[in-house]
Amino acid sequence: MRTGIILAAGFGSRLAGSHNETRLKPLTPVAGKPLLIRTLNSLEMAACHNVIVVVGYGGEEVKKALNEFYSGPLSVDFVFNPHYEKQNGLSLLAAKDHVSNDFVLTMADHVFSDDIMKLAAVHQPPDEGATLFVDYNIEDVFDLDDATKVYVDEKERVVRIGKQLEKFNCIDTGLFIGTQGMIEAGNSLFKEKGDASLSEIVEALAGKKKMNTKDIKESFWQDVDTPEMLAYAEQQLMA
Repeated sequence: MRTGIILAAGFGSRLAGSHNETRLKPLTPVAGKPLLIRTLNSLEMAACHNVIVVVGYGGEEVKKALNEFYSGPLSVDFVFNPHYEKQNGLSLLAAKDHVSNDFVLTMADHVFSDDIMKLAAVHQPPDEGATLFVDYNIEDVFDLDDATKVYVDEKERVVRIGKQLEKFNCIDTGLFIGTQGMIEAGNSLFKEKGDASLSEIVEALAGKKKMNTKDIKESFWQDVDTPEMLAYAEQQLMA
């Protein structure tokens, strides 16, 4: 059984709307259930036995709310990322002392169907590398301009990743199965430049041919980063 890691440290400013000015992003309800609770439920489906929630902005409020509203089977611990104003790879590094084996990594603002998480439960990443779950149904992606694009080779390995890629054949869903090699790649980037994004970590592993992908096929997922994405996610979930 694996550890789950949830990145919940950011400001979430893009989701702030007329109904959401004072609510922290991880606590925003989607179809009646807070994002963070949905993420914990998803990690239950991925056969995780414990979860590390990496917090930053509003961390104490997130921790208090989760302790009050989550009563599931997972053991949940919290880690504070003091660099939460920087890129998201540093939130992964904040959890490094709490994982020793493979882990399931996701964001607090992504919604996944159960069948994706069941795939994650049995998937094995490459040794000292990682696997990124990707969506090839590009025409169905909501707000493609905002999506992180991925170019994958014939061996299902990542070649390039980034929001501004001109050549791409699938989309990053924000779900990873990682190993210590993923954390080591992040550490190297942090030592080199004092920062690291998950996309940069992916490209570092891709350069070593250690960054695999897993096709989610027709399964549903959605990044909830703006009010429009929130409305779309609720529409799809209720449908």
